[in-house]
Amino acid sequence: MLLLVVGFDVGFSMIMSSGLGVIFKTERIVDGSIIPLTMISYVDSYALVQIPLFILAGELMNRGGLTQRLIDWAASLVGRLRGSLGHVSILTNFVMAGVSGSAVADAVATGKPLIPAMKKAGYDEGYAGAVIAAGALLGPIIPPSIPMVVYAQIASQSVVKLFMAGVMPGLLLATGFMVICTLVANKRKYPRAEATSLKKQVQATGRAGWALMMPIIIVGGIRFGLMTDTEAAAVAALYALAVSLFIYDDFKLGFLPQVLASTGRSSAQILFLLAAAGPFSWLVAESQINKTIVELISSVSTNPVVVLLTINALLLIVGCVIEPLPAMVIFVPTLLPLGAQLGIDPIQFGAVIVLNLMIGLLHPPIGLLLFIVSSVGRVPIGAVMRESIPFLVWSIIVLILTIIFPSITTWLPSQVH
Repeated sequence: MLLLVVGFDVGFSMIMSSGLGVIFKTERIVDGSIIPLTMISYVDSYALVQIPLFILAGELMNRGGLTQRLIDWAASLVGRLRGSLGHVSILTNFVMAGVSGSAVADAVATGKPLIPAMKKAGYDEGYAGAVIAAGALLGPIIPPSIPMVVYAQIASQSVVKLFMAGVMPGLLLATGFMVICTLVANKRKYPRAEATSLKKQVQATGRAGWALMMPIIIVGGIRFGLMTDTEAAAVAALYALAVSLFIYDDFKLGFLPQVLASTGRSSAQILFLLAAAGPFSWLVAESQINKTIVELISSVSTNPVVVLLTINALLLIVGCVIEPLPAMVIFVPTLLPLGAQLGIDPIQFGAVIVLNLMIGLLHPPIGLLLFIVSSVGRVPIGAVMRESIPFLVWSIIVLILTIIFPSITTWLPSQVH
């Protein structure tokens, strides 16, 4: 924490503090080579190949014209509703969430065209930013999900089952967000577009058909055992490249170096953070800090629901000051033994933690999505924060529901063999 306050990056802070822990550990002599060895072991996993591949698929989708066609398709379906551009934002992000697994990528891709369009149509600028941020929140919840992959690596759980665990919470979030858009639009008398004829809806669906097939291929292929999650990531990247190059013709080979460089930077940030968690997690286990935390929380209650509510209250506070992935690699290794001791399903535990920490993306004061949409749409950050409150409240309600009713996150994974 001191290194973070001084200004070090989260990854370097974890590595340096772990190094100090090894140097000054007095219980037994520890070889300093444990630092690089645990860093390597934490990212030496075949499953992690899907992180750069899903990021690449999202980048290709955004640059290849697939996103714009999805926006046009969504507008043809919900354009007749009052405040239709808000619904378009949620629906587009819902479909895109089935491809990239990244909230940031989705916020940029949909925010660039839709925030200016909403402002021009007379929507409050803060609301325009908030609805894009809320829609982008679906990215890490609905499969595929990069945070779910990271949790699976830390907790040694099935990536496929964790993907499936996010489906029902994602549907609940999207449904609630659409209801909020309806209520706000009716109250403020936002405009509605002309109803689109069935013929034009069919035409828009046809133009967006290749983009709409992408999440179906990925999720369906994983669900029915036609491909592994890592193979699905490769298929997604190749599919996005083929459609962008040969069907939509909006992507040129000259764009590829820039797309690959952007993918490399994003992947490196995530994987370095995960590598830094290796020595930190080893030191936590070696020092038996997790045992102390388990005893402390267990002294409050041994009821799994009460314990989960306590943990999530803590993580919601953490999410106000630490970004989701760093918070995950810091806290998950210490909390996993507690869940195991109380018999909490590790898939439910993972889904709840990921959902909780992703809510931090929408949570003031440092919610990353709030700042991204503010920058992309040139909207005052204060206005975005105010308008995001209803979406934030509904997200917390969904989180509580997933804690009280475990079947929301465990039923679908139980169908996967």
